[in-house]
Amino acid sequence: MLQLLFSRLASAFVVVLGVATLVFLLIHMVPGDPVEVMLGESAQQADRDALRHTLGLDRPLPEQLLGFYRNLLHFNLGTSLHSKRPITEVLAERLPATAELALAGMTMAVLLAFPLGVLAATRKDSAWDTGAMTASLLGVSIPNFVMGPLMILVFAVWARLLPVSGREGLLSLILPAVTLGMALAAILSRMVRASLLEVLHEDYIRTARAKGLAERVVVWRHGMRSALLPVITLLGLQLGVLLAGAVITETVFSWPGIGLLTIEAIQTRDYPVVQACVLLISTTYVVVNTLTDMVYTWLDPRIRLGGR
Repeated sequence: MLQLLFSRLASAFVVVLGVATLVFLLIHMVPGDPVEVMLGESAQQADRDALRHTLGLDRPLPEQLLGFYRNLLHFNLGTSLHSKRPITEVLAERLPATAELALAGMTMAVLLAFPLGVLAATRKDSAWDTGAMTASLLGVSIPNFVMGPLMILVFAVWARLLPVSGREGLLSLILPAVTLGMALAAILSRMVRASLLEVLHEDYIRTARAKGLAERVVVWRHGMRSALLPVITLLGLQLGVLLAGAVITETVFSWPGIGLLTIEAIQTRDYPVVQACVLLISTTYVVVNTLTDMVYTWLDPRIRLGGR
């Protein structure tokens, strides 16, 4: 197990480093000058050159990249070009909002997906099955940038039940959480259905039923434990999609999280902030996938990942 853990950590380090390098190179190729954004088009050339020298943007790109690597080794993400504040402070302010939204979206997806998936599997080819799968198809077909404005139009503008945007309490969390979790709930419910259908035909399920156990005990206690393996895999993989979707959702609802910070940093050409945001998202994605592998052995001791 320790060998597996070290192997996964090494792979995670290579992936994160590769992502950070790619983002660093790509963002410097994007048209636009952060100095012009900060000083305006009417600034004197001497002022522009002085600010560019102060920020280190006049150095060759390989030298800037090496400096970026050195800062990463010391866990120093640098300073924002726009606000002049340490990036760690900026991320610390925005991270709780994104964590709150991601947790709410994941919770909403699980609460919707598991009942729908189990209902569709236990009533295969019935009207319940058709309805559940139709709902999941609609959920996965509507992107966040369409779902968000529709939710705002119906529940905020027409019904006036929920706030339009911002982060001002529990009510303001409902619309972005539903928007973010809807697509994940749709995919997850289909996976729960497919996985549970395979398990319900196993011998030990028939044995449990023959013992006279209640159907809910057979399905939820015996069936779902084995059916959870592919579902856990999907949850781990979809977390990265959830974080990527948070960029759009936070922008639509003006939710002050990492996603909105990323968009704001791109608009102002704040290179260090964009790099830090992408690095944070990719690191979270890699860590969750590593933890997903570890959960496998807890759910099913027959799996020996260390022997791969």
